[in-house]
This record gives sequence, C-alpha cells and structure tokens, in this order.
Amino acid sequence: MDLSGLSEVESKVLNQLQGVVDPELGSDIVDLGMVKAVQHHDNGHVVVTVALTTAGCPLRAQIQRDIRSKLTHIPEIDTVKIDWTELSQEEKSEVMARARLNISQEEAVTQIPRTAKSIMIASGKGGVGKSSVSANIASGLAERGFTVGVLDADIWGFSIPQMLGLTGRLEGDQATRRIKPIEKQAGSGILKIVSMGFLIDEDSSSLNWRGLILNRAVRHFLEDVEWGHLDYLIIDMPPGTGDVQMGLAKMLPRSDMIVVTTPSTTVQNVAARVANMARSYYLRIAGVIENMSYFINEQGEKYHIFGEGGGSKLAGELGVPLLGSIPIDENVSRGSDQGNPVILSEGQASQALNQIVDVIVADAVPLNKIDDCTAFIEQETAVDLNK
Repeated sequence: MDLSGLSEVESKVLNQLQGVVDPELGSDIVDLGMVKAVQHHDNGHVVVTVALTTAGCPLRAQIQRDIRSKLTHIPEIDTVKIDWTELSQEEKSEVMARARLNISQEEAVTQIPRTAKSIMIASGKGGVGKSSVSANIASGLAERGFTVGVLDADIWGFSIPQMLGLTGRLEGDQATRRIKPIEKQAGSGILKIVSMGFLIDEDSSSLNWRGLILNRAVRHFLEDVEWGHLDYLIIDMPPGTGDVQMGLAKMLPRSDMIVVTTPSTTVQNVAARVANMARSYYLRIAGVIENMSYFINEQGEKYHIFGEGGGSKLAGELGVPLLGSIPIDENVSRGSDQGNPVILSEGQASQALNQIVDVIVADAVPLNKIDDCTAFIEQETAVDLNK
C-alpha cells in the first residue's frame, strides 16, 4: 500500500489497524500487507479494503469486529465500510513468508499455546466480583468440554483456589523442569490452575511485594508453567492499571479483555480506564459484563440496589457489546465459599452466567477455526505457526 498520499485521518486509520492481528498468522494486517487501501471521505465515511488469504476464511468475522473496534475511537470517523478481497497466489506466498519471518524473530516469552484464546477478566477497582466472574466463566467453559487454563494474576488478593475448591502445592516436572498446574475435572473438560495461593502456607499470609516483584511472579507463571494444550486461558487480573496489568498486556499481546463493572456510574467510569489502558497496548475489548445488576425477590420484583445502566453505558462508551448482566444471588457467595462455582448449579445467577459463556464461545471470543484457512493447508507452509 502506498503511504505517501494518505491524509491525516487515513494515517490514523492505518495506525489503528496495526493493532488488528490476523489470528491465523499471528501478525498485524498492516505489516502483512493485507490492508490494500484506506479512503476517508469528508462526510466521516471510511472505506478500508482488506485482502484475506482466502475469501471464505472463518476468521473474517473476527477481523471485521477488530477493525471496527479499533476505528471507533477516531473522532473524525462516523461510519466504516470494509471491502473484502482475496490475496493472489503470489501475494499469499509473500504474506506467508512475512508471517514466518515474524514468528522466527519472536522471543518465546510464554508457554501459552499460540492457538489458545487468552481472556483477561479485568476491573477498574476491587469489590465488583471480578474473581467470581473469572472462576465461573472458566468452569462454564470447562463444563462445555474445553481445556481451560486459569491464571490467578491477582497476586495480592488471590482467591481462585478457594472459589474452585482447590488446595495443594505447585510442583515441578522433572522431565520438563517446569511447574505443573493444579488440575481439576469440570464436566467433560479440564481446568488447569496456577495461583500464588498454591505457593504460600497460610491463607492469611500477606505479600508485601512491590510492583516489579509482582510482575516477575506473573512472568514466571507464563514462562515456567507447563500449560500443555489449552483452548482458553482465563486470567483473573488485579484491579486497576498497575505494573502487573501492563506487564501482562506486553507478554500476551493477542489477548482479549472482558471488563467487569457494576451498575454504579462511579465504577463504570473507573472501569473505562482499564479498557483504555488495554487499547493502548492494542488489546481487543471483547465486551462488558455487569455484575450485581439487580435483586429479584420471591414475588419476582426487581430492585436495582446499586443503580442501573452502568454496564450498558460502559459498553456503549467503549463501542463493544454488553455480554450479560448477573443478578445479586446468595448462591454466588455460597458457591464461592464452598468451592462450587454457581454456574454449575441452578438459579438466576447461574442462568445469567451460562448465557454469558454461550455468547463468549459463539461470538465474543470464539476459538480460531483455522482448519479451512489457506495458510494452514498449503503444502508449501514449512513452519508450524501454532508453535
């Protein structure tokens, strides 16, 4: 693409598109040469032409969502149209060569499989139920037959072991010289959990660590754990926008983020800062979950105890979907205390959480269906891009 004649707005568009990663190839669509044209019109309309490895690639929908999400925050743009085309055989070979070169130059920072979908569950502040949402989403995914890693990155306030009903110590594997996660069967799937709670002796022990040490602890969980096969990795993030959050964004640049908020406007405003931090590292915001949305009494009357509309307002502000609203249900805290995630039982909260997991799997963060994509079936592909 010729960059010399771009207007200021078109340059902004191209800059934002550098944050759109082709899930199949692992590099951004600008670097790969898949963006063929950008046209900005005076009425705020932008047309982006994108060439895919094959027109029928099932990853097209995700690339489209990512493009629209990235361009939402350019104030000069009102509408976006994406014209799709297909790479020629020569262009396809060049794109594949570029992708292989990029992969060969990447430092193998983590043991997370390239095909795993990494989801950061984040919040602007504590007390909104982020860890409970993380534990329940992970359990719901596993119940559906997926292999799910759970990284408890809330080093100070770890609670995932208790919420999942687990005790024990992390141990090393003599053969690989790496840490083995604690595993738990959930439905037809498996949970693989790593938490600081498996490394200290008492639940009441405090960790008086500063940011850089905390960040290094999380790095060990990514570099030195033998995660093995994973479909999803759920990361229970610490609240806010500190060193750990920024470190994870750098180490897992292809992650999606789900922001947890409450109906309160105050919490909504703080949660927006987390999303803005994520986008500054080119992470995709997959959606918003509103927790503690309302209470329904035995007569079916609904009470908005913590306010109303914060989740939908935040989703609208960020230009992402509201994945669901979780009501106040005593079974949530009871299940967390007993190590039995409420999503695996019955009740209003269980129903809402299961609907959220269905949305995640079907639309918000679906697994990469790459079997039919050209780049993976071409005989000339000499490098396994999943490694």
